[in-house]
Amino acid sequence: MSENIILNIPNATFDPNVVETSSYGEFRGTDTPIVIDNGATTMRWGFASSSIPKCQPNIITKYKERKSNRPLLLFGDAVELEGGAKAQARTPWEGDVLLNFDAFESALDYVFLNLGIDTSTVAHPILMSERLATPSHSRALTSELIFELYSAPHLTYCVDSLMSLYQNNQPQLSHPYTASGLVISLNTASTSVIPVIDGKGIMSRSKRIPWSTSQSYEYLQKLIQLKYPNFPARITSSHASWIFHNVCEFSPDYTSLLRRLQNPVEIRSHDRIIQFPYMVPSEIEKTEDEMTRIAERRKEQGRRLQEIAAKQRMEKLVQNSKDLEHLLLLKKDKSTVRKAEWLARLENEGFEDEATLEEAIKKLELKLDEEGLKEKRRQKLMKAGFEARQRAHKEKEREKIQREDEARREQEERENDFETWILRIRQEHQMTMEKIRERKRRKAALSDRKSASSQARMKTIASLASETPTAKKRRKGHGDDDFGADDDDWAVYRKLNIGAPSSDEEDDIVQLQTLEEKLLTFDPSFTVADTFSVLSTQRSPLLEAFLPRYDENDIAGQCKVHLSTERWRSCEPWFNPSMAGVDTAGLGEVLANVLSTINETDKRKLVQNVFVTGTPAVIPGFVPRLQATLRPILDPDTTLRITLANDVSLDSWNGMRTFAYTRPEELLQHAISKQEYEEHGGERIKRWWGSNWNWAI
Repeated sequence: MSENIILNIPNATFDPNVVETSSYGEFRGTDTPIVIDNGATTMRWGFASSSIPKCQPNIITKYKERKSNRPLLLFGDAVELEGGAKAQARTPWEGDVLLNFDAFESALDYVFLNLGIDTSTVAHPILMSERLATPSHSRALTSELIFELYSAPHLTYCVDSLMSLYQNNQPQLSHPYTASGLVISLNTASTSVIPVIDGKGIMSRSKRIPWSTSQSYEYLQKLIQLKYPNFPARITSSHASWIFHNVCEFSPDYTSLLRRLQNPVEIRSHDRIIQFPYMVPSEIEKTEDEMTRIAERRKEQGRRLQEIAAKQRMEKLVQNSKDLEHLLLLKKDKSTVRKAEWLARLENEGFEDEATLEEAIKKLELKLDEEGLKEKRRQKLMKAGFEARQRAHKEKEREKIQREDEARREQEERENDFETWILRIRQEHQMTMEKIRERKRRKAALSDRKSASSQARMKTIASLASETPTAKKRRKGHGDDDFGADDDDWAVYRKLNIGAPSSDEEDDIVQLQTLEEKLLTFDPSFTVADTFSVLSTQRSPLLEAFLPRYDENDIAGQCKVHLSTERWRSCEPWFNPSMAGVDTAGLGEVLANVLSTINETDKRKLVQNVFVTGTPAVIPGFVPRLQATLRPILDPDTTLRITLANDVSLDSWNGMRTFAYTRPEELLQHAISKQEYEEHGGERIKRWWGSNWNWAI
C-alpha cells in the first residue's frame, strides 16, 4: 500500500466562514432588492448590488452560555463551533420540504440583522428561491413571515436551478431571455429534471427523484459501519460528507468496474485509505534494575506481613495463657477465703456466679487447645507439602530423563535417515491438523439441529436417558455388550458435552506446536505460512484486498478505513436507486421519460444544452456517466452537449442577483405585493419563466 493514497481525515470537517455585519447606510431609503437563496444545506443572501453573497449553513439552535447561563440563539457555523449546541440543532428543512418555520424565522432574523437593517420593517423587495413544486403550506407560511412579520413590500419566488441556467445563459439587456436546455439540479435531498424551451420551464414535464447528497452521505456511512462494525472511532455524518466529497466518484459503467475489481490487484490499485485520528498510549518501560527492586520490595513486604501476623498470634496466645492462669487462681482461692469474700471478688472480675467463671475457663482452654491443634495441623501440612514437592521433583526428573531419551533416539533417527524422519513428522503434522479440523467440523455440525450429527447426538441422549429396566435373565448371545472395553466408547460422553474442551483437544494442540517447532527448525521448506494458526485464519486474496487486517497492537492501522467498491457504490444510486433500497426510477430513466414526451425539434434543443447545477455536480465522473447514459437513448446523429454551471454552488444566487439587479422592473412585474397577498392568500404566486406553476395566478 503506497502512502500517497492515505487521506488523513481532519479533526474539524468544515472551515468556519466569518460573516461580518454590513452597514445599512448605503441602502437606507432605497428599493434595492434583497436576494435570498434558501438552500437546505446553505443559506445565501445579500443585496442585489453585491457581487458576492454571504453564506452560512442553514442550521439553528438555542443554547445556554456556560458562564452566564444566558440563553443564546446560534445560527450557521456558530452551531458547529459549540460542541454542546450541535446536539440540539435544527434546520428549517425536513428533507426537501420547508417545514420548521420557527427555525426559518430565526434564520431570517439573522439574515436581516446581518445586512444591517435596523428599522422595524424590511422596506425592500425580496427575491427568494424555493424548491420545484413547493407545497402550498410551505409557501403560505413563508409569505406570512415576509409580509406579516417583516412587512416587506414585494416578494418574488423563483426556482433555484432555473436561475442558475439564467446566470450561465444571460441575454443582452435589450433582448428577452430565450435559452433552452435540459436542467439537472442536484439538491440536498432530491434531484430534479426540468426541460426549458425558449426560456420557459416546462414544469408539467419536469421530474424529481428522492435521492441526492444527504441520502448518499447516509448510505456511505452505513456501508462503512457495515464493513467496520467494531471500528474504534465514531463515524459521524460529517465524516461521511468529507469522505464522499474527497474520495467518491461516478463510474461510466458500474457493472464493468465490479468485474474488474474481482481481481485483488485491481482492488488494491483503486483502494483509498482514510486515516482517522488516534492516540498512542504512553507506556513507560521499566528497566531490569527497577523490576528487580520492585520484586525485592514485594518480597520484603510479604515477609513483614508474615512477621506481623506471627507476632499477633503469639501475643494473643500469651494473653490467653495469662487470662487462664488468673482465672484458675481465682477458682483456687475459693477454698482459702470465706464464701462472701470470694463471691465479691468474683463480682469484681465481672462474673455473676461460679458457673459463668467455669464457662470462661472452658472457653480459654478450648482456644488454647485450638491453637495447639492449628500448630499441629500446620506442621502436618508442611510435611505433606514437602513430601509432595519431593515426589513432584522425582517425577520431573523421571520425565526429564524420558524426554532426553526420546530426544536422543529422535536425533539418531534424524541423523541416520533424515528424509524418512522429516516425512514422518510431516505426516504426523498433517494428521494432527486433520483431527483438529474434524473436531471443529463436528462441533459446528452439532450446533445445527437439522444436521445428521446433531440428530445422532439426540438419539444417544435418548438411549442413555431410557428408563427401561434391563432383564435379569439374558438370552444367549444377548449378554453384556462390553461397553467401555474400548477407549473410543467413552467418546460418547464428549459428544454429549460439546461445550467443554476435552483433554484430547488440548493434547493435540500441544503435539501440533511441538511438531511445528521441529519442522520450522529442521525443514527449510516449512515456513510460518505453513503452520496451523496461519492456515486456519487464512483468507482469500480478494477478501484480504477488500478488507485488510492489521495487528492488534497497530493502533494506526486499527483506525484506518479502506474504501474500494464503496467509492463508486455510494454514487451509483443516482442512476440505480434500487441498490440502496429506494423504490424509484434512476436519473437515466427519468431523463428518457422526459425526452420521450417532447417533440423531436425541441428535443434537439434540449440535448444540445444539458445543464447540470448543484454542488454534487463536481463529483468526479458525473459528466462521463451522464454522457454514457444519454447517448444510447438518442439518435446517432443527435448532438449531445453537457455543460456544468460556472459555479455549481453559487450560480443560483448569482442568477437571482443578476436578474434582480439588471431587470428590476421585470422583477416587480412577477412579484406579489402585500395587497395581493392579503387578497389572494399566501400560497398564490405570479407565473413567470423562473417560477413554479402550482398555485400561480
